[in-house]
Amino acid sequence: MEVEAYRVLAERALDRTIVGVDAPDTWYLKRGLTPAGARRALIGRRLRAARRIGKLLLLDTGDGPVLGLHFGMSGRLVVDGTLGVDTLIYSSNRVLDAWDRFALRFDDGGDLRMRDPRRLGAVELDPDETRLGPDALALTLAELRTALAGSSAPLKARLLNQARVAGIGNLIADETLWRAGLAPTRPSRSLTPAELRRLHRHLQQTLADFIQRGGSHTGDLMQSREPGAVCPRDGAPLRREIVGTRTTYWCPEHQR
Repeated sequence: MEVEAYRVLAERALDRTIVGVDAPDTWYLKRGLTPAGARRALIGRRLRAARRIGKLLLLDTGDGPVLGLHFGMSGRLVVDGTLGVDTLIYSSNRVLDAWDRFALRFDDGGDLRMRDPRRLGAVELDPDETRLGPDALALTLAELRTALAGSSAPLKARLLNQARVAGIGNLIADETLWRAGLAPTRPSRSLTPAELRRLHRHLQQTLADFIQRGGSHTGDLMQSREPGAVCPRDGAPLRREIVGTRTTYWCPEHQR
Protein backbone atom coordinates (compact mmCIF):
# COMPACT_ATOMS: atom_id res chain seq x y z
CA MET A 1 0.00 0.00 0.00
CA GLU A 2 2.65 2.49 -1.05
CA VAL A 3 0.05 5.03 -2.16
CA GLU A 4 -1.30 5.29 1.38
CA ALA A 5 2.20 6.31 2.48
CA TYR A 6 2.22 8.87 -0.34
CA ARG A 7 -1.14 10.23 0.83
CA VAL A 8 0.25 10.80 4.31
CA LEU A 9 3.38 12.45 2.89
CA ALA A 10 1.30 14.66 0.57
CA GLU A 11 -0.36 16.23 3.60
CA ARG A 12 2.88 18.15 4.10
CA ALA A 13 2.17 19.96 0.84
CA LEU A 14 -1.29 21.19 1.84
CA ASP A 15 -2.11 24.91 2.13
CA ARG A 16 1.05 26.04 0.33
CA THR A 17 0.72 28.27 -2.72
CA ILE A 18 1.79 26.71 -6.02
CA VAL A 19 4.11 29.07 -7.91
CA GLY A 20 5.45 26.69 -10.55
CA VAL A 21 4.64 23.47 -12.38
CA ASP A 22 7.40 21.42 -14.01
CA ALA A 23 6.29 18.85 -16.58
CA PRO A 24 9.35 17.96 -18.68
CA ASP A 25 7.92 14.61 -19.82
CA THR A 26 4.76 15.35 -21.80
CA TRP A 27 4.08 11.62 -22.29
CA TYR A 28 3.48 11.44 -18.54
CA LEU A 29 0.51 13.81 -18.81
CA LYS A 30 -2.74 12.03 -19.70
CA ARG A 31 -6.26 12.78 -20.99
CA GLY A 32 -5.19 15.77 -23.03
CA LEU A 33 -3.27 17.53 -20.27
CA THR A 34 -0.35 19.69 -21.45
CA PRO A 35 2.39 21.46 -19.46
CA ALA A 36 0.78 24.81 -20.28
CA GLY A 37 -2.64 23.52 -19.27
CA ALA A 38 -1.28 22.21 -15.97
CA ARG A 39 0.29 25.59 -15.23
CA ARG A 40 -2.91 27.48 -16.01
CA ALA A 41 -4.96 25.15 -13.82
CA LEU A 42 -2.63 24.93 -10.82
CA ILE A 43 -0.39 27.98 -10.42
CA GLY A 44 -1.73 30.31 -7.75
CA ARG A 45 -3.81 27.60 -6.10
CA ARG A 46 -3.26 25.63 -2.93
CA LEU A 47 -3.70 21.92 -2.30
CA ARG A 48 -6.51 21.60 0.23
CA ALA A 49 -6.80 17.84 0.80
CA ALA A 50 -4.95 14.61 0.02
CA ARG A 51 -7.15 11.58 -0.65
CA ARG A 52 -6.67 8.10 -2.03
CA ILE A 53 -8.90 5.66 -3.87
CA GLY A 54 -7.04 2.41 -4.47
CA LYS A 55 -3.80 3.20 -6.28
CA LEU A 56 -4.84 6.74 -7.23
CA LEU A 57 -3.67 9.71 -5.15
CA LEU A 58 -6.08 12.65 -5.35
CA LEU A 59 -5.01 16.18 -4.43
CA ASP A 60 -7.92 18.60 -4.14
CA THR A 61 -7.41 22.30 -4.84
CA GLY A 62 -10.64 23.57 -3.32
CA ASP A 63 -12.54 25.40 -6.05
CA GLY A 64 -10.05 24.25 -8.69
CA PRO A 65 -9.32 20.90 -10.34
CA VAL A 66 -8.43 17.65 -8.65
CA LEU A 67 -4.88 16.54 -9.41
CA GLY A 68 -4.71 12.77 -9.94
CA LEU A 69 -1.37 11.00 -9.55
CA HIS A 70 -0.85 7.39 -10.68
CA PHE A 71 2.43 5.80 -9.59
CA GLY A 72 2.45 2.47 -11.40
CA MET A 73 5.10 0.02 -10.20
CA SER A 74 8.04 2.40 -10.26
CA GLY A 75 6.82 5.87 -9.28
CA ARG A 76 7.51 7.58 -5.95
CA LEU A 77 6.25 10.73 -4.31
CA VAL A 78 8.84 13.14 -2.93
CA VAL A 79 7.88 16.17 -0.83
CA ASP A 80 10.59 18.64 0.19
CA GLY A 81 13.21 15.98 -0.50
CA THR A 82 11.51 13.31 1.63
CA LEU A 83 10.55 10.01 0.00
CA GLY A 84 7.19 8.47 0.75
CA VAL A 85 8.64 4.95 0.43
CA ASP A 86 12.33 4.12 0.71
CA THR A 87 12.41 0.97 -1.42
CA LEU A 88 10.48 -0.30 -4.45
CA ILE A 89 11.53 -3.70 -5.77
CA TYR A 90 10.53 -2.88 -9.35
CA SER A 91 12.29 0.48 -9.41
CA SER A 92 15.78 1.89 -9.02
CA ASN A 93 16.65 3.56 -5.72
CA ARG A 94 19.06 5.97 -7.40
CA VAL A 95 18.28 9.68 -7.48
CA LEU A 96 18.45 11.28 -10.92
CA ASP A 97 16.86 14.60 -11.90
CA ALA A 98 15.93 13.05 -15.26
CA TRP A 99 13.52 10.74 -13.45
CA ASP A 100 11.45 13.62 -12.04
CA ARG A 101 8.43 13.52 -14.38
CA PHE A 102 6.22 16.12 -12.69
CA ALA A 103 6.61 18.67 -9.91
CA LEU A 104 4.77 21.42 -8.08
CA ARG A 105 6.92 24.22 -6.69
CA PHE A 106 5.67 26.18 -3.69
CA ASP A 107 6.17 29.79 -2.63
CA ASP A 108 8.20 28.76 0.43
CA GLY A 109 10.86 27.08 -1.72
CA GLY A 110 9.66 23.51 -1.21
CA ASP A 111 8.19 21.16 -3.77
CA LEU A 112 6.21 18.01 -4.49
CA ARG A 113 7.67 15.68 -7.11
CA MET A 114 6.84 12.44 -8.90
CA ARG A 115 10.01 10.44 -9.49
CA ASP A 116 9.61 7.51 -11.89
CA PRO A 117 12.57 5.76 -13.57
CA ARG A 118 10.40 3.51 -15.75
CA ARG A 119 7.70 6.05 -16.69
CA LEU A 120 4.88 3.73 -15.56
CA GLY A 121 2.92 6.40 -13.72
CA ALA A 122 0.76 9.26 -14.96
CA VAL A 123 -0.68 12.68 -14.10
CA GLU A 124 -4.16 13.91 -14.95
CA LEU A 125 -6.68 16.54 -13.88
CA ASP A 126 -10.15 15.69 -12.60
CA PRO A 127 -9.83 11.90 -12.98
CA ASP A 128 -13.04 9.90 -13.21
CA GLU A 129 -13.34 8.55 -9.68
CA THR A 130 -16.53 6.64 -10.52
CA ARG A 131 -14.59 4.11 -12.61
CA LEU A 132 -13.04 2.69 -9.44
CA GLY A 133 -14.61 0.22 -7.05
CA PRO A 134 -14.62 0.59 -3.26
CA ASP A 135 -11.20 1.09 -1.72
CA ALA A 136 -9.64 -2.14 -0.48
CA LEU A 137 -8.56 -0.65 2.84
CA ALA A 138 -12.16 0.20 3.78
CA LEU A 139 -13.81 -2.72 1.96
CA THR A 140 -16.70 -4.30 3.83
CA LEU A 141 -17.59 -7.97 3.70
CA ALA A 142 -20.77 -7.11 1.79
CA GLU A 143 -18.79 -5.12 -0.80
CA LEU A 144 -16.36 -8.00 -1.26
CA ARG A 145 -19.28 -10.41 -1.72
CA THR A 146 -20.72 -8.11 -4.40
CA ALA A 147 -17.36 -7.83 -6.16
CA LEU A 148 -17.06 -11.60 -6.51
CA ALA A 149 -20.69 -12.61 -6.95
CA GLY A 150 -21.72 -14.38 -10.12
CA SER A 151 -18.30 -14.26 -11.77
CA SER A 152 -16.57 -17.27 -13.31
CA ALA A 153 -13.32 -15.27 -13.64
CA PRO A 154 -10.36 -16.54 -11.60
CA LEU A 155 -10.45 -15.25 -8.05
CA LYS A 156 -7.18 -13.36 -8.40
CA ALA A 157 -8.24 -11.71 -11.66
CA ARG A 158 -11.41 -10.42 -10.01
CA LEU A 159 -9.45 -9.03 -7.05
CA LEU A 160 -7.11 -7.21 -9.44
CA ASN A 161 -10.01 -5.59 -11.31
CA GLN A 162 -9.87 -1.98 -10.08
CA ALA A 163 -13.46 -1.39 -11.12
CA ARG A 164 -14.51 -4.07 -8.61
CA VAL A 165 -12.08 -3.35 -5.77
CA ALA A 166 -9.62 -0.46 -5.93
CA GLY A 167 -6.12 -0.83 -4.58
CA ILE A 168 -5.27 -4.54 -4.81
CA GLY A 169 -2.10 -5.10 -6.80
CA ASN A 170 -0.29 -8.27 -7.80
CA LEU A 171 1.76 -8.73 -4.63
CA ILE A 172 -1.18 -7.91 -2.35
CA ALA A 173 -3.39 -10.44 -4.14
CA ASP A 174 -0.82 -13.25 -3.97
CA GLU A 175 -0.03 -12.61 -0.31
CA THR A 176 -3.69 -12.41 0.70
CA LEU A 177 -4.70 -15.58 -1.12
CA TRP A 178 -1.66 -17.42 0.23
CA ARG A 179 -2.54 -16.41 3.78
CA ALA A 180 -6.22 -17.23 3.27
CA GLY A 181 -5.47 -20.65 1.75
CA LEU A 182 -7.43 -19.95 -1.43
CA ALA A 183 -6.29 -20.89 -4.92
CA PRO A 184 -6.02 -17.87 -7.25
CA THR A 185 -7.42 -19.94 -10.12
CA ARG A 186 -10.76 -20.73 -8.48
CA PRO A 187 -13.89 -19.21 -10.00
CA SER A 188 -14.73 -16.12 -7.98
CA ARG A 189 -18.32 -17.22 -7.42
CA SER A 190 -17.22 -20.55 -5.92
CA LEU A 191 -16.32 -19.22 -2.47
CA THR A 192 -18.44 -20.40 0.42
CA PRO A 193 -19.64 -17.87 3.03
CA ALA A 194 -16.91 -19.08 5.40
CA GLU A 195 -14.24 -18.73 2.70
CA LEU A 196 -15.49 -15.25 1.85
CA ARG A 197 -15.20 -14.18 5.48
CA ARG A 198 -11.70 -15.67 5.64
CA LEU A 199 -10.64 -13.84 2.49
CA HIS A 200 -11.96 -10.54 3.83
CA ARG A 201 -10.18 -10.99 7.16
CA HIS A 202 -6.85 -11.83 5.55
CA LEU A 203 -7.13 -9.00 3.02
CA GLN A 204 -7.55 -6.44 5.79
CA GLN A 205 -4.70 -7.93 7.83
CA THR A 206 -2.39 -8.08 4.80
CA LEU A 207 -3.04 -4.42 3.98
CA ALA A 208 -2.47 -3.39 7.59
CA ASP A 209 0.81 -5.35 7.69
CA PHE A 210 2.04 -3.83 4.43
CA ILE A 211 1.32 -0.31 5.64
CA GLN A 212 3.13 -0.94 8.93
CA ARG A 213 6.10 -2.67 7.29
CA GLY A 214 6.55 -0.13 4.50
CA GLY A 215 5.14 -1.54 1.27
CA SER A 216 3.76 -4.48 -0.69
CA HIS A 217 7.25 -5.97 -1.11
CA THR A 218 7.33 -6.87 2.61
CA GLY A 219 5.00 -9.90 2.47
CA ASP A 220 5.75 -13.27 4.04
CA LEU A 221 5.59 -14.88 0.60
CA MET A 222 7.87 -12.31 -1.04
CA GLN A 223 11.20 -14.10 -0.57
CA SER A 224 9.76 -17.21 -2.23
CA ARG A 225 8.61 -15.50 -5.42
CA GLU A 226 11.18 -17.16 -7.67
CA PRO A 227 11.27 -20.31 -9.80
CA GLY A 228 11.89 -23.49 -7.82
CA ALA A 229 11.00 -21.97 -4.44
CA VAL A 230 8.93 -23.75 -1.83
CA CYS A 231 6.04 -22.57 0.30
CA PRO A 232 7.19 -20.85 3.52
CA ARG A 233 4.23 -22.38 5.34
CA ASP A 234 4.40 -26.08 4.45
CA GLY A 235 7.50 -26.58 2.29
CA ALA A 236 5.57 -27.70 -0.80
CA PRO A 237 6.85 -26.57 -4.22
CA LEU A 238 5.21 -23.32 -5.25
CA ARG A 239 3.40 -23.11 -8.55
CA ARG A 240 4.24 -20.25 -10.90
CA GLU A 241 1.71 -19.36 -13.59
CA ILE A 242 -0.09 -16.47 -15.23
CA VAL A 243 -3.45 -15.61 -13.66
CA GLY A 244 -5.32 -12.49 -14.67
CA THR A 245 -2.37 -11.56 -16.96
CA ARG A 246 -0.06 -11.36 -13.92
CA THR A 247 2.73 -13.66 -12.76
CA THR A 248 1.34 -15.59 -9.82
CA TYR A 249 2.96 -17.68 -7.10
CA TRP A 250 0.82 -19.97 -5.03
CA CYS A 251 0.89 -23.22 -3.07
CA PRO A 252 -1.34 -26.05 -4.40
CA GLU A 253 -0.81 -27.88 -1.09
CA HIS A 254 -2.75 -25.51 1.18
CA GLN A 255 -4.43 -23.13 -1.26
CA ARG A 256 -7.61 -24.84 -2.39
